[in-house]
Amino acid sequence: MYVCICHAVTDTQIKEAVNQGDKSLADVKHRLGVAEQCGKCAKMAVQIIQKERELSSNFYEVTD
Repeated sequence: MYVCICHAVTDTQIKEAVNQGDKSLADVKHRLGVAEQCGKCAKMAVQIIQKERELSSNFYEVTD
């Protein structure tokens, strides 16, 4: 689903950005351009970021 029409950014792209280390709207904005023009996508983008961070925080990285 498209979240940011101005930059053709999808929810999948936002989720991938979070999984690659982005932690905030500012991070995703820098990477993908979300909420740079009209800003109508900001609320939805923040919701996706928060949900994806919650899902990924349930997993722990095991290192030797």
